[in-house]
Amino acid sequence: MDAKPRRVATWLTGLALLLQPAVAPAQTNASPAVRLSVRADQPGAKIERDIFGQFAEHLGTGIYEGVWVGPNSAIPNIRGIRSDVVQALRAIKVPNVRWPGGCFADEYHWREGIGPAAERPARLNASWGGVIEPNTFGTHEFFDFAEQLGAEVFLSVNIGSGTVQEAADWMEYLTADKPTALAQERARNGRRAPYKVKYLGLGNENWGCGGAMSATHYVEEMKRYAHYSRNLDPAQTGANAMKRVAVGWDSGNSDYTEEVMKAWKGKVWSWDIEGVSLHAYTIPNSWERKGPSVGFGEDQYAKGIKATLQMKDWIGKQSAIMDRYDPEKKLGLYVDEWGIWVDPNPGSNPGFLQQQNTLRDAIIAALNLNIFMRNADRVRGTNIAQMVNVLQAMILTDGPRMVLTPTYHVYHMYVPFQGATVVPVSFEAGSYRFGDVEVPRVDAVAARDASGGLWLALTNVDPNRPARFSASVAGVPARSAQGRILTGTAVDAHNGFADPDRVAPRPFSGRASGGQLHFDLPAKSIAVVQVR
Repeated sequence: MDAKPRRVATWLTGLALLLQPAVAPAQTNASPAVRLSVRADQPGAKIERDIFGQFAEHLGTGIYEGVWVGPNSAIPNIRGIRSDVVQALRAIKVPNVRWPGGCFADEYHWREGIGPAAERPARLNASWGGVIEPNTFGTHEFFDFAEQLGAEVFLSVNIGSGTVQEAADWMEYLTADKPTALAQERARNGRRAPYKVKYLGLGNENWGCGGAMSATHYVEEMKRYAHYSRNLDPAQTGANAMKRVAVGWDSGNSDYTEEVMKAWKGKVWSWDIEGVSLHAYTIPNSWERKGPSVGFGEDQYAKGIKATLQMKDWIGKQSAIMDRYDPEKKLGLYVDEWGIWVDPNPGSNPGFLQQQNTLRDAIIAALNLNIFMRNADRVRGTNIAQMVNVLQAMILTDGPRMVLTPTYHVYHMYVPFQGATVVPVSFEAGSYRFGDVEVPRVDAVAARDASGGLWLALTNVDPNRPARFSASVAGVPARSAQGRILTGTAVDAHNGFADPDRVAPRPFSGRASGGQLHFDLPAKSIAVVQVR
């Protein structure tokens, strides 16, 4: 093993903390301390691990090159799935992966992706880039990938161009434990035992690329798919039962959620769902001119932060609709597509949605994860778009090379929040202003992990001024706090293949005095610490 793989392995095993050039300590021009009141004695909702889910669509190099290189590739792989990407994703404990889309899901026909690879038909990927989809990466390859990650599966069935029979057959092929014709076909293709399917998405964006259906028409289709797309594995019942997620709101429109929830409230025995989706992207400017992914200044930074904070309102509006029909919160809200979407990298295929990932995007990721956790009583899962090489990616690849993005590092720092219990935090956020944009200057969340450990995540949104936090903790004799911090020299600081450590976490700690914990965060930074 040469020097570079050894360094990557060190990152991912967590046996050593990444170091970067020291960031200047907080200066005296900091505003008065932000006073946090952390009520560790008042636990709230559980933060489902699936809030930290991922999304992999047949889009650009997200699958081919990003995940799949083929078993004959010189790039180290296991059965064609590149090992460096798997190792990196295992380190952030990916809870679930949504596949095959996205818009691609509603043009995907699963039978074209099983059997001998040489016999699978090549199709045109009309949704993304007009390139050939070889179907080399299909059902068995995806489940192999998920199992290598130790992740659950979130499948999307094709309502847009598919049929109910096709969806029913796919579920039988995947989950039948008796020797049906489809189960025997699965065994001939290399898998005797049933596959586990945790989530089943009933279509994707059927108000748009999934068929441009009215809400009422979608609901009628959804009922049929919810009934016939049966999980036939008796081991996947009760607490292990598959959850069906209906298509809901697209950020600015609520008609789908309203119709789905109205139908669910008056449903009959023959169909059911367990969740409703929300798709909500951060667009700094306009849909037509979103803004660059790198080389931007403070104006684009401020607009991006303001745009992403709309997530709070979108979740609030969708939750209010769901609460009217489901006050007991039986159904979950699944934000199964979200993230910052900006203009593609110059010179790239615009249909590949390839963009660089910066410190701004890491802060956006932290702010959204905080919103999801604060709404954990309704938000049961989310899937950032997307996992590798597409939009707000965790990982970028170029042939044999791989780099971890600032967003990846946020997910790695936030691992202790998976499965933890929300702890109430109150504070005065203050304001960060640039031009006519004004947003909260800081953010904070807290949670107790399964062993009782208390964790704090602190974010300083202000790109110019450091922030000082003073935290009083009820229910824990807080003596110290240690963890990691992520920051950089500029809001568009990013990691490249030549300088993969430019934006990377370094050790960080707080100090105790006067019965409180004190933290000095530099400008534009995210810290996660454990209170001891």
